[in-house]
Amino acid sequence: MLENDRTQPKLPPVGAIQSLSSMESGGWFEYLVRVYPHHTDYSGAVWHGTYVTWMEEARVESLRSIGIEYADWVAQGLELPVVELSLRYHRAPQMGQAVAIKTRMSASEGVRLLWDYEIRSADGEELYATAQVTLVAVDGEKGKIIRQLPPLLKDAFARLSIKP
Repeated sequence: MLENDRTQPKLPPVGAIQSLSSMESGGWFEYLVRVYPHHTDYSGAVWHGTYVTWMEEARVESLRSIGIEYADWVAQGLELPVVELSLRYHRAPQMGQAVAIKTRMSASEGVRLLWDYEIRSADGEELYATAQVTLVAVDGEKGKIIRQLPPLLKDAFARLSIKP
């Protein structure tokens, strides 16, 4: 062990390690990441586009935590592209920090799926960003929005306690 390893603060482990049973009240799923140099701008603050990548990772991992593989949907010809994004920056985390990306599906309106996000410090004390993303179900072959969610999606979203 290096000498300065003993003086470094211990940070929480990172990665998607939650399951449905450990989701917070309100259906929030928490996905932890560490801010690496490639996530930042020249000043060491998180670059604005990084938040969108983290949000997608958290959304896909929240589905995986309840046994839903996004890649399986795509293989079956169903895609869920983002059609609307609203993102508000409150403060920028810095390189080396652990950050919690919290997400939940907040509503389903026909084939439109709304996901909420809070990006916070790992201890939950600092709020870095809030966001909402709207997805729609698309037939991958035809490239067109489908009129009704397929039973596969309806069943999956029922596990998230959302009524499509």
